Amino acid sequence: MQTDGSTAPTTPAGGLRSGYGRIVALVVGDVIAFVVFAALGRETHNEATGLGAIGQTLWTALPFALGWFLVAPWLGAFKRAGAGRPLQMLRRTEIAWLASWLVALLLRWAFTPDHHIPPLAFAIVALLANAIILGGWRAAFAALTNRGK
Repeated sequence: MQTDGSTAPTTPAGGLRSGYGRIVALVVGDVIAFVVFAALGRETHNEATGLGAIGQTLWTALPFALGWFLVAPWLGAFKRAGAGRPLQMLRRTEIAWLASWLVALLLRWAFTPDHHIPPLAFAIVALLANAIILGGWRAAFAALTNRGK
């Protein structure tokens, strides 16, 4: 790894190892993960998907993303320490998602016009699917930003 005399690395992943760039990348990736979850769910339930339904897909993803961003930072999901270690990132992500999931379900209930409580099967699928999507994306991010260290 080359440096320019400063403490910030100049490798391609260097910008992602810095505090601000890393957090922005994680936030963007997390948003994409929730949109993927929403799109897959809408597709599974034969609801509109694709570019023509981006607004509906974003609305579907919103309570899950909000739940995540309200809870996860408090549980260390965006901490720099250990963020370059995939297993540590995965562990931190899964713990944060488990706590965020409950908030996300409450927000989803609040966002639905009739305030219906989602079935237990939906809650479990939302828990597991987002755990896989978020965990996979964030573990890959940690592995990629760890290269060259």
